[in-house]
Amino acid sequence: MTDSPQLPDFPEVPDAIVDRRHLRSSQLIWIIPIVAAIIGISLAVKSYMSRGPVITITFKSGEGLESGKTKIKYKDVQIGLVKSIVIAKDRSHVVVTAELNKEAEGLLAEDTRFWVVRARISGGSVSGLGTLMGGSYIGVDAGTSSGQRYDFKGLERPPVISMDVPGRQFVLHTKDIGSLDISSPLFFRRMQVGEVVAYELDKDGNGVTLKVFVRSPYDRHVKANTMFWHASGIDISFDANGVKVNTESMASILLGGISFQSPEENLESPPAGANSIFTLFASKEEAMKRPDTVVETYLLVFKESVRGLPIGAPVDLRGVTVGEVSKINLELDPQRKQFSMPVEIQFFPERLKARYRKKFQQSKGMSSRELLGALVEHGFRAQLRSGNLLTGQLYVALDFFPKAPPAKIDWSKSLPELPTMAGSMEQFQTTLMQIVQKFEKMPLEELAVDAHKMIQNLDLTLKSADKLIKNVDAAIVPEARSMILDVRKSLEDVRKTLDEARKTLGEAKQTLSSDAPLQLDLRETLREMGRAAQSLRVLGDYLERNPEALIRGKKEDER
Repeated sequence: MTDSPQLPDFPEVPDAIVDRRHLRSSQLIWIIPIVAAIIGISLAVKSYMSRGPVITITFKSGEGLESGKTKIKYKDVQIGLVKSIVIAKDRSHVVVTAELNKEAEGLLAEDTRFWVVRARISGGSVSGLGTLMGGSYIGVDAGTSSGQRYDFKGLERPPVISMDVPGRQFVLHTKDIGSLDISSPLFFRRMQVGEVVAYELDKDGNGVTLKVFVRSPYDRHVKANTMFWHASGIDISFDANGVKVNTESMASILLGGISFQSPEENLESPPAGANSIFTLFASKEEAMKRPDTVVETYLLVFKESVRGLPIGAPVDLRGVTVGEVSKINLELDPQRKQFSMPVEIQFFPERLKARYRKKFQQSKGMSSRELLGALVEHGFRAQLRSGNLLTGQLYVALDFFPKAPPAKIDWSKSLPELPTMAGSMEQFQTTLMQIVQKFEKMPLEELAVDAHKMIQNLDLTLKSADKLIKNVDAAIVPEARSMILDVRKSLEDVRKTLDEARKTLGEAKQTLSSDAPLQLDLRETLREMGRAAQSLRVLGDYLERNPEALIRGKKEDER
């Protein structure tokens, strides 16, 4: 058996010993990134938790807005910043994305409003001048609703009234807006108590709807029967009552405005509710016109011209308005070939019943028909009268005419007719035309020729008498001279009178035509004047032959 080979002798390998100090230092290296990760996560969580809401606002234009620069302010305090501005897909508007502060989240109510604050000149107001230096920003008006939202449609102009201003809003309907605009003032007893906040055209296109805001405590003066009217500019009117000038204030002249007032007898009524609907009248006179519960329509037929009688003209009973003109027509009578002017009036019998005397009252329940029938029997008629000579305005006057022909009202007609009388101006024109027609019938041309011949003969007589007087004046005594001067003066007066008559007849000849029954009387007068002239001529000839007759008289044998 063979022996196994022997292995060489190796030195003994020492056992490994673990160094605990190096192990501990390597473990400490991982603590740093772990702590850094924890800090980063906590910062991210804190940043996320403190991050405010992100909202979107749409505007028609991005004028004055810049990403990362435009601020969002509430009551001039920054609450957010615009992050981006993009154009909408349909390119009709721009979408602004903004981030607000955490504490501003409570402002995002459903009725919160946003608008771009920039320098504006609107009507008589100037706003946003501070943005010329600091740049435009987005203003916020916090809403009051309970719900929240994060996408909004921005306003194109700043709101007139903020949400936190106490007061109430009302709705007005009118035919046209006139000179009103947003921010036009609202007046109560000439004090500005509110503004127009919005307006829009009605869907049917027949009017305009306005929204007005009345600040507290003045809103309590708006009652259920309050009247609103246009107070814009200067109201100048010419009517039967004369010239009227009415204005509210300088602001209303420049910017337009609205006034309101409640009837005096209903001042204790409760205030109207918010968003109550009212009618906006064109003028104060139209708004404050007393409403009549009983309105009756009657027909008045005039033969004279109704020029100057407008629709709405008053129907007056001795200074008291008891109705108004509602319609004016023209009617032709084919048989008589004459025109007549039917005028419809709205009559308010309640006003008349409150004022008529007891002697017309037959019973406590006297109807308006019985009343008018009794009045017409006593000469009650309608007449056109001039209310203003300057403007030529007419009105319908109701009065008593004792000498008027008898008349009655035919109540069987659908439109009862009240009897009328010709106006005083019409009567004056008729009388004047009759006088003119009489003058036109006079033969003025023949009268003028005869008068001219008579004046020529008289002029020759006067010249002869003047020559005779001069001759006698040189021969007679001073006592007779005064007598002759008196005669001469009388003859001069006669000559002046005849000259004036010649001028008058000349003017009448130019104005009027001939043909008149007064010719015989005038010619007889002219003949008498001719005889008088002939007598004066004989007297002059005799005195020229016998000047001593002025002293001694006519001789007996000559008589």
